[in-house]
Formats: sequence, structure tokens, C-alpha cells
Amino acid sequence: MSGSLLQRAQAGDQQAFADLTAPHRRELHRHCYRLLGSITDADDLLQETLVAAWRGLPGFAGRSTLRVWLYRIATNRCLNAIRDGKRRPPTVPVPPFEPPPPSRHDAVTWLQPYPDAWLDDPATAPPARVETRETVGLAFVAALQLLPPRQTAALVLGDVLGFPVADGADMLGVTPTAVKGLRQRARHAIRQRGAVAEGRVAAGVHGAQAELVRRFADAFAADDVDAVVDLLTDDAWLRMPPAPHEYRGRPDIAAFLLASAAGRAGRRLTLRPTRANGQPAFTCFLPTSRGAALEPSGVVVLDVVGDAIAGVTRFLDPRLPELFDCPVGGAAGPLAPLQG
Repeated sequence: MSGSLLQRAQAGDQQAFADLTAPHRRELHRHCYRLLGSITDADDLLQETLVAAWRGLPGFAGRSTLRVWLYRIATNRCLNAIRDGKRRPPTVPVPPFEPPPPSRHDAVTWLQPYPDAWLDDPATAPPARVETRETVGLAFVAALQLLPPRQTAALVLGDVLGFPVADGADMLGVTPTAVKGLRQRARHAIRQRGAVAEGRVAAGVHGAQAELVRRFADAFAADDVDAVVDLLTDDAWLRMPPAPHEYRGRPDIAAFLLASAAGRAGRRLTLRPTRANGQPAFTCFLPTSRGAALEPSGVVVLDVVGDAIAGVTRFLDPRLPELFDCPVGGAAGPLAPLQG
């Protein structure tokens, strides 16, 4: 770290502060996303973190690295937001048809997809990029949301980011022994939910898996329910955040897809390939009621296992496709004016 850059930032130079924190902002955004499960909330908490860092920088004495100091601020801001109920509650959509009874209700309705473009940091070495993809998979991030918040933070700081126990203890304000216990309990819970990110998320799909994804897109867009179901595992699931409905198994998924197709009255989805959370995905568009113009209709993310599709997450928020057209790091864009 340049001493003169730090000194200028501490003296109130906002450009020096922006330059000082720029190498850390995208990883801090991913950190907030893992803890909160929502890009919308991660955007807010990144801004809060940077404002708090700006205000606290004159007192930064360098007893830890700047990166550790920033992560301490971000982690505690996220934990405070969870504790105080500041996360933006999602609006549950009202479907234009009567859906069949769900197999179960999903508790993590605030989950949002994370564009792969924001994971590719040219300044990051390739092994670190692989690690980032594996630890931002949807199943892993969703499972984190079901843990007690301090367990989530301890696990992410240690197992995802590689901070030593002593740093984790300092960030969370607990003893090293307590951090070890938090991590151990979190690892056990994640394993029980089958959400450990080991080989389920890769940089891309190729060959037979790429053909599988293409066949799914064609069948899903054509409302060919039989063809979609043929591509699923027997115990596949369909989730639709922010709706709490979850359908498990081929018969229940087929019943929902048939009802959904009927409810759209002939308006068929257009799918555009992309990637989210290190997984194959599609931005979705529907014809408007007045003509052939398309309007955004959410994002679909696939969980591909071997030669079949084990899960479909159909994010219903129509604002989401726009995120996938943002420049790299779009959600963590220009810093808002700093005060204080």
C-alpha cells in the first residue's frame, strides 16, 4: 500500500480514498452477497461499508492490513443489517393463474442471482477465480442464509476467504476458540444440507452438458413440458424467488409448468443464455400484451449434475435481466458522494 496514498486519503482526498479501496471493492461486494444472499442488499451494504471506512480512515493506525480492516467493517455492517431487520423484504408476486399446491415452501425468498461477469476479475489469479465460482454457487449461498448469522460470517471468513482464526475472532469480536466452534457448527450444517461447493460449479459447461442446457432452453421456451421433465433428475426441484413456492419431483414440476403455460395464454418466453453464480443461466423475456415487443421477466439458473438437471431456480423479479447487461462490477459501481 502506498503510504502517500493512504496519507492523502486520511487527509480527506476522496480520489485517493477511491484509489485506495478500488482493489477491494468487488471482493467486498461478493462478501456482502454471500452473507445476505441479495445483490440489492449487497449494493447497500457495500456503500455503507465504504462510507464507514471513509469516516474511520483517519483513525486507521495500520495494526492490521487495510483489507482485514475493510472486511471487519463489511462483516459487522452485514450482521447488524440482519439483526436489525434492515434487509429489503421482497415483494411476493401474485401469479396470473392458480398455481397447484407446492411440494413445500422455501424459506430463502430474498435470494438473487449473481452475474458471472462480476466474478471475473482480471487482477485475480486463475486459481482464486475458480475458488470464487465454487463458493458463490446458488445452493451454497442459499444454505448460508439458513445458518445463524455469526456462523455464516465465521464460515465465510475462514473457509471461503482464508482468514486465520485470529483475524476472524478480531472481526467478530469473539475469542479464537469461539470462532473455531462457530466454523465447526456451520460446516456440519452445510454438509447436512448437501450444499458444500465441491465440483458442482465450473467455469462453463461443454459437450454433452452444453447440449443438455440447450435442449432445456428450447423446451422451456416452447412450453414443451414433457421434454423439460425428461431432462430432470427424479428428485429435481423448481424454486421461484421471491415466491415461496417450491416444487419437487417430476410430477409436481410438470403440474406447475402446465399451469404456468396456460396462465400466459400463448405468450412464450424468450431465453438469452448467460451465466450466474458459476452456473448456466438465462435472462427471460415475454412479449408485451400489445404486440411483439419483449419485456424482461426474470432469470433462470440451472443446477446441472452429470447428464441431467437437478434444479431450476426461476427468479421472477423483472428487474434482474438488466443486471446482466451492466458493465463488469456494475452493482458495485461509482461510489456515492461521501459525507463526514
